[in-house]
Amino acid sequence: MKMNGAKALLESLKREGVDLVFGYPGGVVLKLYDEIYKMKFPNILTGHEQGAVHAADGYARASGKVGVVIATSGPGAANLITGIATANMDSIPLVCITGQVANPAIGKDSFQEVDVCGITTPITKHNYLVKDVNELPRVVKEAFFIAKTGRPGPVSIDIAADVFNTEFDFEYPEEINLRGYSGKYPVNEKSVDEVVNAIETCERPLIFVGGGVTGSETSDDLRKIVSRLGCPSTSTLMGLGCIDADTEGYLGFAGMHGSYGANMAIQACDLLLCIGMRFSDRVTGRIKDFAPNAKIVHFELDPAEVNKNVQADLKVLGDLRYSLPMLRNKLEESLTNFHEKFSAWKTQVVEKGNEHPFSWTDEDDKIKPGALITKISDLCDENTIAVTDVGQHQMWAAQFFKSRKPRQFLTSGGLGTMGFGLPAAMGAKLACPDKNVVLFTGDGSIMMNIQELATIADHDIDIKIVIVHNFILGMVGQWQRLFYSHHYSASELKCKRDFVKIANAMGIRGYRLTKAEELTSDLPEIFYSKGAAVIDVFVPEEENVLPMVPGGKRLDQMVLGKE
Repeated sequence: MKMNGAKALLESLKREGVDLVFGYPGGVVLKLYDEIYKMKFPNILTGHEQGAVHAADGYARASGKVGVVIATSGPGAANLITGIATANMDSIPLVCITGQVANPAIGKDSFQEVDVCGITTPITKHNYLVKDVNELPRVVKEAFFIAKTGRPGPVSIDIAADVFNTEFDFEYPEEINLRGYSGKYPVNEKSVDEVVNAIETCERPLIFVGGGVTGSETSDDLRKIVSRLGCPSTSTLMGLGCIDADTEGYLGFAGMHGSYGANMAIQACDLLLCIGMRFSDRVTGRIKDFAPNAKIVHFELDPAEVNKNVQADLKVLGDLRYSLPMLRNKLEESLTNFHEKFSAWKTQVVEKGNEHPFSWTDEDDKIKPGALITKISDLCDENTIAVTDVGQHQMWAAQFFKSRKPRQFLTSGGLGTMGFGLPAAMGAKLACPDKNVVLFTGDGSIMMNIQELATIADHDIDIKIVIVHNFILGMVGQWQRLFYSHHYSASELKCKRDFVKIANAMGIRGYRLTKAEELTSDLPEIFYSKGAAVIDVFVPEEENVLPMVPGGKRLDQMVLGKE
């Protein structure tokens, strides 16, 4: 089939099941966008390339599919970098397609030329520079395979401008042959047997779940293991939703702003079953004192993550798609009465957690963040997708929003990218049009990609945008209060940000809530109304996210109150 490179790229995307791309046109991709026009290929024009890549990321997180973003050369490609790094840190499958200057101009500091491969090498799973149109179908096939197999991640395809115009005989490959990479990570059964033995002989086990469970689609197996053992469980921020928040013995998420019960259980357990997590510093606290009484078991696909931060006593290397069903079957065959054995331990840690639950203190008629997010959580059905930006509101959302299923809590965990939330929520809704999507953001974060309100209006994307408005860069201000003598250096947002007027100007309804009573009188009607809405909610400026493990402290050295 004779066609040019631009059409061949779109045909290749169709072969990979891509039904939507996010992008922003420019000089060297005009031929590609002409073919998009001719083929009526669905493309969401965002307000900024960073919005496009975060939207593709949100699409991937919500659906489990590979997200696709397109940008032009030079500044267009460079504007993707933060979003690519965000996806890379959280193991999200993306294919990022950028135009490059034409072959004769490469390497000559030509207009709008940047070395995309050089820039993205540290933040992608793999990248390509396509200079020959005959290589394009193979590269696309490989890129999608690499992005979605094994530990998922972003792949960059940089395409020289003349490749889009060159005609060739298009044939899409049926098979892939990558030297040294099969995408399969089998599991040594003996390592799973060792874990079963450790479970049968321990007294105080704790299951600790990370985002790898979401990426591998193994939440059902995990839940059966939790049910079989009847022991307590916790999760990382990225693991929220893998275990239903209402599961008996689930202690909430752990770490710097995690639950008291989860952190205390980590410090007291004698067996810590860590599944698909990477021991981020935000999870471990002071590493040398992390889980000091426990034998640590690490289920992990990526060998580079094992013993990188925390030394594992037992490791189960390989894909969770193999290891968790194997563990589940072996536990079901065990004659041990796990529920009876671990009942007292589970009761103990649950009661410990109840001593200091996530909570807030009512103050006159002011709206407290915990009350706001609890009310919204109560208004949401079990299929609602919550998306967050980064900062205090992110932690309050993690604390008070009940995530019941995987892919229900979307957040920038590893990179902590302000500006992620609005476009990611947009992408999530486009991926899952039948699900409700709510965004929790702050008056600082929302400004990072606020131009995407216009995109949401243009495409009539029904999401509810909740701005936790405290007139300060919340988490920066909290650290300045606690550790820098209230020196609010470049963190206060006292200039007027009228988000209601901004929303209206961009074609979206805007509302403002300032009193606690409005959470009952006004919020439900707004929330259940059809169409996108910005809900600007004033909260106290000096409200802290608590509990908190200060930097360099053990998980059991938590700041619990206002001290």
